[in-house]
Amino acid sequence: MGWETVIGLETHVQLRTVSKMFCGCSAAFGAQPNSNVCPVCLGLPGALPVPNEQALKLAVRAALALGGTVHEKSLFARKNYFYPDLPKGYQISQFEQPLATGGSVSYLSPDRGMVDATVVRLHVEEDAGKSLHDRFPKGTALDLNRTGVPLIEIVTGPDFRSPQEARAYLQTLKQVLEYIGVSDCDMEKGSLRVDANVSVRRKGETALGTKSEVKNINSFAYVEKALGLERDRQIALLESGGLVVQQTMLYDSKENAVRPQRSKEESHDYRYFPEPDLPPLVLGPEWIAEQQALLPELPAAKRERFVAQYVLSREHAAVLTSSRTVADYYESTVHAGADAKAAANWVMTEVLADAKEHDDRLRVPPVSLAQLIALIQGGTVSHQAAKRVFAELAAKGGDPRTVAEALGLVQVADMGVVAGWVSEVLGTHTAEVARYKNGETKLIQFFVGQVMKVSRGKADPKLVPQLLKERLG
Repeated sequence: MGWETVIGLETHVQLRTVSKMFCGCSAAFGAQPNSNVCPVCLGLPGALPVPNEQALKLAVRAALALGGTVHEKSLFARKNYFYPDLPKGYQISQFEQPLATGGSVSYLSPDRGMVDATVVRLHVEEDAGKSLHDRFPKGTALDLNRTGVPLIEIVTGPDFRSPQEARAYLQTLKQVLEYIGVSDCDMEKGSLRVDANVSVRRKGETALGTKSEVKNINSFAYVEKALGLERDRQIALLESGGLVVQQTMLYDSKENAVRPQRSKEESHDYRYFPEPDLPPLVLGPEWIAEQQALLPELPAAKRERFVAQYVLSREHAAVLTSSRTVADYYESTVHAGADAKAAANWVMTEVLADAKEHDDRLRVPPVSLAQLIALIQGGTVSHQAAKRVFAELAAKGGDPRTVAEALGLVQVADMGVVAGWVSEVLGTHTAEVARYKNGETKLIQFFVGQVMKVSRGKADPKLVPQLLKERLG
């Protein structure tokens, strides 16, 4: 009998705010170490926390986007633990009465198709600082700039059955959070961090095995690697007659290995108690409804609408809705008059390829792309020539027709001129002409290509095959 993997995820997401959760210090990434700190985030005597309203708005929007129930009353709590990067000796979080509970995320499992992951809870908390082990020889440095930065923690049920499913869920969650603008979800900057609870059990069993928590995972690729390693470690341990001990494991990306850090804490180890410096958080139903009204169309709904409204395949709709920016760009192009399918093809190819090389910037305005597509469909430029026009528009801007004329790419539909190019090609390729006349009619595409080459893309592609067939008989 084989083994079944059981994974639950705790995702910490930094909220997109200017200031920290309980003070006015900047929450910007990359400042000089220990420059964005004050008595509140350092926990100095007499300093009192004040909740950041914008952070609460973003947290509520995240909960609503995930289908959760936002509670009108929630409590802040102190989570007590002693670690060098936590200057107060405690973290302000939420425990017994979180901001929101319930909800789900639908994601595409590589093994089970569309699956729902349950969201158990979503709560608000502040971040800790950062320990730096590579700044000074044989020493650890502390940067407390991150201390107090606003986070939400999203906790799932034990719903994932493989590391690949965990990765697919996280990618879907990231997309939703980016769509609603609550976070940039940049794992390299620590804006999205993942802790995973992993256990294994014999297939067919319902009881959960002893879990371990895997930390220090900072990319989606590492999520798969780290959880796969921990799964394999537990299976090997059990099959050799050992027992899995509940503990925290750290993933080492350089060594591609997991190693024990400490015994896994339970909630009672943190000695939670209500935060004495903060009253209960009370949110009125009208205030919550305002946040609901501010949510944009979510990725799954937009994807379904694109399929229905623009008659796109699900695969193409998925690409075009991969980010809100790309989706808005595509729709703007269509609204500017472009054919929906032609616009989809251009966005998925030339537009996204150019963006990939230029920091994800969409450099050609949607109106210009729509005008370029119209030039193709009107026979003014060929598709191949239009690619050159697009590259020029991306680099220098301008009007598509003017650019096409300046580059000498406007198609020639004059029958006499095109006939001259056809004669030149047939005169140069006499052997291929003979083969064509002996029955190799597929060579017509070769001749078309040669005419387009000789004309430098100017020959009307609808006229070329017609004239070739007339001349070849």
